[in-house]
Amino acid sequence: MSVHNRPERVGQLVQELLGELFARGMRDPRIGLVTITGVKMSPDLREARVYWAVHGEAEQRKQTAKGLEKANGFLRREIALHLKLRVTPELHFKYDEAIDRGARIEQLIREVHEQERETGSSSPGQAEAVDRSKGESE
Repeated sequence: MSVHNRPERVGQLVQELLGELFARGMRDPRIGLVTITGVKMSPDLREARVYWAVHGEAEQRKQTAKGLEKANGFLRREIALHLKLRVTPELHFKYDEAIDRGARIEQLIREVHEQERETGSSSPGQAEAVDRSKGESE
């Protein structure tokens, strides 16, 4: 069975085109600084899952999602004009939670470091590793 990379190529083109459209600005004020983080095309190129992210709180995210759904027709029309595909893919917008998860992990790591600084102690495993490294360097 052959590996088809056309869906990936078309997905990349859709991502670039949408990125340009959002960079130029949209008329809908709900759509602010949206970043298209990825596009996953179906093998038959009829559907595209568009992953997006926006900076802001949950309310900002909700408003942006409504704006994206409202702009769906316009965005499909722009894709049809620029990509000249036989069938213009149906766009399904999904919020990309990877950025939020990364920020949460970073926050937890900062909290652990702050707690370590406040208590002034390190874990026993860290102390042993430091002792071993001192012994090896001498």
